[in-house]
Amino acid sequence: MDLHLAGKTAFVSGSTQGIGYAIAKELLTEGVSVTINGRDAVRVEEAVGSLATAVPGAVVSGIAADFGDVEQVARLVESLSEVDILVNNVGLFEIKAFAEISDEEWEHYVQVNLMSSVRLSRHALSRMIATGWGRIIFIGSESGVNVPADMVHYGVTKAATLALSNGLSKLTGGTEVTVNTILGGPTYSDGVSQTVAQIAQAQGIPVDALRDAIIAENQTSLLQRFIDPAEIAHLATYLASPLSSATNGAALRADGGVLTAML
Repeated sequence: MDLHLAGKTAFVSGSTQGIGYAIAKELLTEGVSVTINGRDAVRVEEAVGSLATAVPGAVVSGIAADFGDVEQVARLVESLSEVDILVNNVGLFEIKAFAEISDEEWEHYVQVNLMSSVRLSRHALSRMIATGWGRIIFIGSESGVNVPADMVHYGVTKAATLALSNGLSKLTGGTEVTVNTILGGPTYSDGVSQTVAQIAQAQGIPVDALRDAIIAENQTSLLQRFIDPAEIAHLATYLASPLSSATNGAALRADGGVLTAML
C-alpha cells in the first residue's frame, strides 16, 4: 500500500533503539528522509549506519542530544531542519515507589517526557501551519490513562503529553496539519528488555519466565503477549501519511486491549 510519503522529511526523537528506531525504519521504507536522535553520538552514528543498511537507498541522518539538558535541546532545535513529520517518542520510565521519587527525579521526568515534546512541537508546528501540511505524533502510553502505582512519575508525564497533543491539535483548524497520540501498551522495546533482564537476574529466575509472568499478571490484555515495536511503528507511519487526514486530536490505542474503556 502506497502511503504517499515519498519525499517527506521527519524527525524522530529517542530513536537509536526500540519504538523510535522501528518508526524511523518504517518511515524510511516509505521514502521519507529521516533524522534520528539519541543521547550518545556513537550510538546515533551506529543507528544511522544500521538503518542505512536495513533500507538501501534511504536518506537518514542523526543528531545527538540529551533531552534532559536544556542547552543541548536548544542546540538541537537550532540545528534541526524544518520537517514535515515530527515524532515525539523520547521518554524515560522506571519502576519506583512514589515515596522514593525525589523532586530532582520528578523534574528530570518532566524535562524529558514532557518538555522535549513542548520544545520540538513549538519549533515544528508554526512552519507546518504556515505551509498547510504536517504531522505531529506523540508516542504515549496506556499508563497515561491508567497510571500505574509503581510508576506514578511516568504515568503523570504521559498523561500530560496526552493533554499537550490534544491542545495542539486545536491550533490546526482549517489546515492539513494533524496532531495525534498513540497509546502504546506493554511493548518489548530494548529498554523494557533490559529492565526485565535486570529484575530476572536480581530474582534469580529465567528472563522468559519473568516475561511470561508479567503478561499473565496483566489480566486485561487481550493480546496476551508483549507488543513488538514494529506494531507501534505501523500505526505511526499511517498517522504520518496523507491517508490519515481525518484523524486529528485523537488518542489511538495500540495497547493490545489492556485498557478496558470503550473509548
